[in-house]
Amino acid sequence: MPEPDKRAAAQQAVDILHEISTILAHVQNCHLDRKTLSICIALIERGVNPEALAQVIRELRQEAQLVEQDMERQ
Repeated sequence: MPEPDKRAAAQQAVDILHEISTILAHVQNCHLDRKTLSICIALIERGVNPEALAQVIRELRQEAQLVEQDMERQ
């Protein structure tokens, strides 16, 4: 597959997965934007465990929420 075709296929995959993420956001509150979704896909393609990645994302979001709440109190 020539390079432009690979890019087009990758973009289409990201578009489809973004749509899925948008749907899941309403169900599971995942809220992944296109860039984050692309990064996650790349990490998974490089061998990162998807469940571990999801857990890290959840933990980072929880921590960010706590920091945000702490900053609002100050």
